Amino acid sequence: MSAIMKTYVAKPGEIKQAWWIFDAEDQVVGRLASEIAVLLMGKHKPTYTAHVDTGDFVVVINAEKIKFTGKKWDLKRYTWYSGYPGLKSETAGKRLARRPELILSEAVRRMLPKNKLATKMLSKLKVYAGSDHPHQAQTPQPREI
Repeated sequence: MSAIMKTYVAKPGEIKQAWWIFDAEDQVVGRLASEIAVLLMGKHKPTYTAHVDTGDFVVVINAEKIKFTGKKWDLKRYTWYSGYPGLKSETAGKRLARRPELILSEAVRRMLPKNKLATKMLSKLKVYAGSDHPHQAQTPQPREI
Protein backbone atom coordinates (compact mmCIF):
# COMPACT_ATOMS: atom_id res chain seq x y z
CA MET A 1 0.00 0.00 0.00
CA SER A 2 1.45 3.38 -1.03
CA ALA A 3 1.46 6.58 0.97
CA ILE A 4 -1.44 8.93 0.36
CA MET A 5 -0.52 12.31 -1.09
CA LYS A 6 -2.34 15.30 0.36
CA THR A 7 -3.04 18.51 -1.51
CA TYR A 8 -2.25 21.70 0.39
CA VAL A 9 -5.10 24.23 0.52
CA ALA A 10 -4.28 27.67 1.89
CA LYS A 11 -6.62 29.24 4.43
CA PRO A 12 -7.23 33.00 4.49
CA GLY A 13 -5.76 33.54 7.96
CA GLU A 14 -2.42 31.81 7.39
CA ILE A 15 -1.23 33.76 4.33
CA LYS A 16 1.81 36.00 4.81
CA GLN A 17 1.67 38.88 2.35
CA ALA A 18 4.82 40.68 1.26
CA TRP A 19 5.15 44.19 -0.18
CA TRP A 20 6.89 44.75 -3.52
CA ILE A 21 7.82 48.00 -5.26
CA PHE A 22 8.28 48.50 -9.01
CA ASP A 23 9.80 51.49 -10.78
CA ALA A 24 7.78 51.88 -13.99
CA GLU A 25 10.25 54.25 -15.61
CA ASP A 26 10.97 53.09 -19.21
CA GLN A 27 9.02 49.83 -18.68
CA VAL A 28 6.62 48.45 -21.30
CA VAL A 29 3.01 48.45 -20.03
CA GLY A 30 2.04 44.86 -20.88
CA ARG A 31 5.23 43.24 -19.61
CA LEU A 32 5.05 45.11 -16.31
CA ALA A 33 1.31 44.46 -15.93
CA SER A 34 1.68 40.70 -16.41
CA GLU A 35 4.39 40.53 -13.73
CA ILE A 36 2.22 42.56 -11.34
CA ALA A 37 -0.84 40.37 -12.02
CA VAL A 38 1.12 37.23 -11.09
CA LEU A 39 2.19 38.82 -7.79
CA LEU A 40 -1.34 40.01 -6.97
CA MET A 41 -2.82 36.55 -7.61
CA GLY A 42 -0.07 34.79 -5.64
CA LYS A 43 0.90 32.46 -8.48
CA HIS A 44 4.59 32.98 -7.67
CA LYS A 45 4.13 31.14 -4.34
CA PRO A 46 4.04 27.36 -3.88
CA THR A 47 1.02 27.84 -1.60
CA TYR A 48 -1.16 29.28 -4.42
CA THR A 49 -4.81 28.39 -4.01
CA ALA A 50 -7.26 29.57 -6.67
CA HIS A 51 -10.18 30.43 -4.36
CA VAL A 52 -8.09 32.21 -1.68
CA ASP A 53 -6.35 35.57 -2.02
CA THR A 54 -2.72 34.45 -1.59
CA GLY A 55 -1.17 37.42 -3.40
CA ASP A 56 1.14 40.17 -2.23
CA PHE A 57 0.85 43.97 -2.16
CA VAL A 58 2.42 45.87 -5.07
CA VAL A 59 3.46 49.54 -5.15
CA VAL A 60 4.28 51.11 -8.53
CA ILE A 61 6.03 54.47 -8.78
CA ASN A 62 6.80 56.71 -11.80
CA ALA A 63 3.69 55.61 -13.70
CA GLU A 64 3.86 58.73 -15.87
CA LYS A 65 7.15 57.49 -17.40
CA ILE A 66 5.78 54.17 -18.65
CA LYS A 67 6.13 53.19 -22.32
CA PHE A 68 4.10 51.59 -25.08
CA THR A 69 5.70 49.93 -28.11
CA GLY A 70 4.97 51.04 -31.65
CA LYS A 71 2.37 53.76 -32.29
CA LYS A 72 0.10 52.81 -29.40
CA TRP A 73 0.22 56.30 -27.84
CA ASP A 74 -1.80 57.53 -30.86
CA LEU A 75 -3.70 54.39 -31.96
CA LYS A 76 -4.75 52.74 -28.68
CA ARG A 77 -8.11 54.00 -27.48
CA TYR A 78 -9.74 53.66 -24.08
CA THR A 79 -13.56 53.71 -24.11
CA TRP A 80 -16.03 53.76 -21.24
CA TYR A 81 -19.74 54.25 -20.70
CA SER A 82 -20.76 57.48 -18.99
CA GLY A 83 -24.42 56.68 -18.39
CA TYR A 84 -25.55 58.74 -21.37
CA PRO A 85 -26.09 57.46 -24.92
CA GLY A 86 -22.83 56.81 -26.72
CA LEU A 87 -19.38 56.01 -25.39
CA LYS A 88 -16.65 58.29 -24.12
CA SER A 89 -13.26 57.69 -25.70
CA GLU A 90 -9.67 58.96 -25.52
CA THR A 91 -6.26 57.95 -26.83
CA ALA A 92 -3.51 56.53 -24.63
CA GLY A 93 -1.53 59.76 -25.01
CA LYS A 94 -4.38 61.87 -23.63
CA ARG A 95 -4.94 59.41 -20.79
CA LEU A 96 -1.24 59.66 -19.88
CA ALA A 97 -1.59 63.42 -19.59
CA ARG A 98 -4.85 63.21 -17.62
CA ARG A 99 -4.48 60.15 -15.33
CA PRO A 100 -1.27 58.13 -15.89
CA GLU A 101 -2.01 55.70 -13.02
CA LEU A 102 -5.12 54.47 -14.82
CA ILE A 103 -3.16 53.06 -17.79
CA LEU A 104 -1.30 50.50 -15.68
CA SER A 105 -4.13 49.69 -13.28
CA GLU A 106 -6.51 48.99 -16.19
CA ALA A 107 -3.94 46.73 -17.85
CA VAL A 108 -3.49 44.77 -14.61
CA ARG A 109 -7.25 44.61 -13.95
CA ARG A 110 -7.85 42.98 -17.32
CA MET A 111 -5.23 40.31 -16.56
CA LEU A 112 -6.83 39.26 -13.26
CA PRO A 113 -9.64 36.68 -13.02
CA LYS A 114 -13.15 37.96 -13.67
CA ASN A 115 -14.71 37.31 -10.24
CA LYS A 116 -15.21 38.87 -6.81
CA LEU A 117 -11.73 37.86 -5.68
CA ALA A 118 -10.20 40.05 -8.39
CA THR A 119 -11.60 43.15 -6.68
CA LYS A 120 -9.73 42.25 -3.50
CA MET A 121 -6.57 41.56 -5.50
CA LEU A 122 -6.79 44.88 -7.32
CA SER A 123 -7.20 46.75 -4.04
CA LYS A 124 -3.67 45.57 -3.15
CA LEU A 125 -2.22 47.45 -6.14
CA LYS A 126 -1.03 50.99 -5.38
CA VAL A 127 -0.01 53.05 -8.43
CA TYR A 128 1.55 56.53 -8.14
CA ALA A 129 2.46 58.94 -10.94
CA GLY A 130 5.52 60.36 -9.18
CA SER A 131 8.38 58.80 -7.26
CA ASP A 132 6.84 59.40 -3.80
CA HIS A 133 4.54 56.93 -2.06
CA PRO A 134 3.10 56.71 1.48
CA HIS A 135 4.03 53.04 2.04
CA GLN A 136 7.56 53.35 3.49
CA ALA A 137 6.37 51.88 6.80
CA GLN A 138 5.62 48.55 5.07
CA THR A 139 9.23 48.40 3.74
CA PRO A 140 8.43 47.22 0.21
CA GLN A 141 11.19 45.18 -1.43
CA PRO A 142 12.35 46.40 -4.86
CA ARG A 143 11.57 44.01 -7.71
CA GLU A 144 12.94 43.98 -11.26
CA ILE A 145 11.41 42.43 -14.36
